[in-house]
Amino acid sequence: MEIFAIALQVIVALGLLNVWILRFNRETPYRGKDARSMREEFAAYGLPPLALYMVGGLKILASLALLLGIWLPALVLPAAAIIVLLMLGALAMHLKVGDPAIKSVPALTVLLLTAGILLLRI
Repeated sequence: MEIFAIALQVIVALGLLNVWILRFNRETPYRGKDARSMREEFAAYGLPPLALYMVGGLKILASLALLLGIWLPALVLPAAAIIVLLMLGALAMHLKVGDPAIKSVPALTVLLLTAGILLLRI
């Protein structure tokens, strides 16, 4: 089970880092409303620009903590809890703007994978 938990940590962390660093300004079919970048997506949700940096910073830090948690296990539970809360918020934003369900698939997937991390690490 240890290897499975570590694999989930790596998958979640690299997935989030990909979205927030490599794909930040790229168009994807999963962006809220008709947004073409992360900045436009947060604006479509009616969130202030500061929220973009707060959420992004938390996701990047929590992702790095999941990776470091391979060697420092005490980091895993707080990092995973933060990601679960952020993914619940992401799902709420998709609902708020009336996105089709397909746009929520990445957030739901990350939520479920991260919940799996929590269950394996508790």
